[in-house]
Amino acid sequence: MESPGLLLRLTRVTKRYDAPARAGALVVLNDISLDLTRGESLAIVGPSGSGKSTLLQIIGTLDQPTSGSVSLNGQDLSVLDDQQLADVRNRQIGFVFQSHYLLPQCTVLENVLVPTLATDEASARNGASERAERLLKRVGLGERMSHRPGELSGGERQRVAVVRALINQPPLLLADEPTGSLDQTSARDLGQLLLELNHEEGVSLIVVTHARELAQRMTRVLELKEGRLVQSG
Repeated sequence: MESPGLLLRLTRVTKRYDAPARAGALVVLNDISLDLTRGESLAIVGPSGSGKSTLLQIIGTLDQPTSGSVSLNGQDLSVLDDQQLADVRNRQIGFVFQSHYLLPQCTVLENVLVPTLATDEASARNGASERAERLLKRVGLGERMSHRPGELSGGERQRVAVVRALINQPPLLLADEPTGSLDQTSARDLGQLLLELNHEEGVSLIVVTHARELAQRMTRVLELKEGRLVQSG
């Protein structure tokens, strides 16, 4: 029986890509097991091409493992169909990427509310505008709600992306190189914001990053090396 504090479990996850028989298969992830508790923060580090983003995409149901399983909130994700997986992504997982992917024609507030449009549940949409406004004020963008992304700085756009990722109150937030395109000051501020929201919102946080300073601020730091997760030295 899983612990009530357990949010995410990876069991012997392997990801490989078939290659010409002469070369053999390319193994990107090799027999990875991982537990993440509710409210925990975890950094995954490693060199470029080590499979960090692939691992995050598998956790976020954007990709499937070749073998092994991923469970979220006690639910084995491998048994879900495409529509059910889409619902998991929308309701239970928030995503922040290196690029903000904001809609340029929409205001800050409208961008934040986009994920709420993908659900048929009226209860999920009730109070969404109020929550969006509260979070935008919390991250220092209370005066920017009617602005469009082109009128914001890079750091401000990433803060909007963070709020958008949290609007549906997911238990899990995945951030893939969230500070990679920012200057040092904006990167430090965004890292601090992610940790503060991790505590305030009670959301579990997994950050893939090359920034050691950001990684060391997480509860745990693991390194992806030769397809395996190991304790970071």
